[in-house]
Parts: sequence; C-alpha cells; structure tokens
Amino acid sequence: MSFINVRKIPSPEEIKNLTPLSDSLKKIKAERDTEIKKAFAGKSDKFIVIVGPCSADDEDSVCDYVSRLAKVNEKVKDKLIIIPRIYTNKPRTTGEGYKGMFHQPDPEKSPNILEGLLAIRKMFIRSIEESHLTPADEMLYPSNYMYCDDLLSYVAVGARSVENQQHRLTASGIDVPVGMKNPTSGDISVMFNSIQAAHAKHNFLYRHNEVNTTGNPYAHAIMRGSVNKHGNNIPNYHYEDLRRVADAYGESNFANPAIIVDANHANSMKKFAEQPRIIKEILHSRDYNSDIKKLVKGVMIESYIEEGTQKIDDHIYGKSITDPCLGWEATEQLLYYIAEQV
Repeated sequence: MSFINVRKIPSPEEIKNLTPLSDSLKKIKAERDTEIKKAFAGKSDKFIVIVGPCSADDEDSVCDYVSRLAKVNEKVKDKLIIIPRIYTNKPRTTGEGYKGMFHQPDPEKSPNILEGLLAIRKMFIRSIEESHLTPADEMLYPSNYMYCDDLLSYVAVGARSVENQQHRLTASGIDVPVGMKNPTSGDISVMFNSIQAAHAKHNFLYRHNEVNTTGNPYAHAIMRGSVNKHGNNIPNYHYEDLRRVADAYGESNFANPAIIVDANHANSMKKFAEQPRIIKEILHSRDYNSDIKKLVKGVMIESYIEEGTQKIDDHIYGKSITDPCLGWEATEQLLYYIAEQV
C-alpha cells in the first residue's frame, strides 16, 4: 500500500475554533484588506512592500522581525503598505530535509501536520496581535488554504504552481489579492492564463465538496525572473520586461491590472544582496514611464533579522534556513528609501 494513514486531521472549522482570531484582530484584518485592495484597484497611491524571510521557521524570530516592520510602518504608512511575508508552507526546493512549518513545526523533528497547523495559526495570530500588520503566505497546497484564510491579507502562487489548475481555481474563490508568479520558463502567456482563470467564476471539487466561486478581481502578476534550459537565471525586472507585461495587460480586460516585482529569486540571480539595487531600478522605471508606474503596485523582498542563510543545526536566531535573505539593517534602510522615492 502506498499510503499509510497516520491520523485524521480536524477540519478547518475545527482548527479555527481551537485557535480563534479575536474580534479586535478581525477588525484590524478587515481594515487592512480594504486598504490593500484599494492599492490594487488604483484607488490609493500607496506602494506595496511584501517583505520577510524565505520561510517562516521559528515563531519568536518571525514575530520579532514583524514587530520591527511595524515600527518602520508607523513612519512610512502614508506612503507604503508593508505586508509581512510569513511563508509557512515553504519547504526546501527539492522537498528533502525541511518541509516548512505547516508540515514540520520543529525543523529538527519529523513532520507533524496537526502540530504544524496549530503552530502556524498561533504564530500568525501572535504576529498580528503584536504588530497590527496582517501577513502574506504562499499557497503551495490549495486544499490547505482554508486553515488560514481568516488570517491572510495576501496570497502568492509560486512559479512551479502557477500552471496547476487547482491553484487557479482555488485562487478564484479567495477574497484577498492573489499574485500569480511567472513560471520558471518565463512564459508570461502562462501567467496571464492563470490570472484570467483566477478572475473567472468556477464550479469544481474542493475538499470533498462541490463549490462555486465568484472570481477574484484582484489576481495579478508577480515577476520573479526565469530559468533557461541550461539552468541559468534570467531576470525580468528590467524596463523592457515591465513594458512587455504592460503591453500584454493592455491587450486584456482585467478589472485591476497590477504587477508586483519579486526582487530576489531569478531576478537577483539568487544573490540576495542585489535586492536594493534591483528595487532602485524598478522605482526608476516607474518614474520614467507612466504606464509602468500605474501597473507596478509594489515589490517583494526576502529579508530576515540576520543576512544570508544557515544550516538547520547552526541555531542562529533570525537567520534563514532556506534561501539567503537580506539582513535587518539593510532592509530598514531600503524601506525608508522606497518611501522617499514613491
């Protein structure tokens, strides 16, 4: 037998009842959701910055990091909307080793999904409570989204998931903005097909139920660079790349056309320290071209307390155990720079 049952996992409703969001925090989330949607709809000029570690692996350091973001946010909130990147599903790319907090709440122990579910909700709620900033997460597994849908203000669909039909259909039923990354091939037509699918209404099987969705008018593009057949990274944040996506949007009829540019991954050639330089170029492109300025609503940054990456058994507080990240000092300077330029 290929599958061996370990335990029955409680339903999303049962998990939410065990770890509920308070009424005061629900109000904060509703206000944040409205503010973020206004930015994507062009009703606000605030620039979106989705920033945080590659993978959220430790509650204390993640909440410490988000609280630091909150202090910066107070100074720049008239210009920026800071969305903490708290990626709880993110494993190592090959699936070997660390599986992500959702499946493996303790990186040094075996996966335990029930403990992981409770741990990530506890971390999300604590981070919102301490910072009043509501987070972003990557929808790596569509059926898991309902366990945290009441806590997230932004959802990303990754480069390896964007061609998957279940991700597209699920995105059409999500009530917050969903960013569709270009696939690793870099083919923007695939990304636009995904955006179109997320905008549409659908009827499909989801978590043992037949469901209808109303479509997500805030589904949009995330540019993250690509990889060619030789495994080389190819950036797509340059002016010509953004112009090409703007032209593609011009041929479509989406309600709220938008681009978020991921400054790391293939765009940085996996050199995390390049992110500030890349963002400066993006901001320059926005200033140079009014169409690009209207479309590029924000950026995505991989950042943590300590720069770089570490092995799991190094135990360095606030340092990534997956992809290398920008450190806090450089991140803080970058956030203030962005606020001055937009």
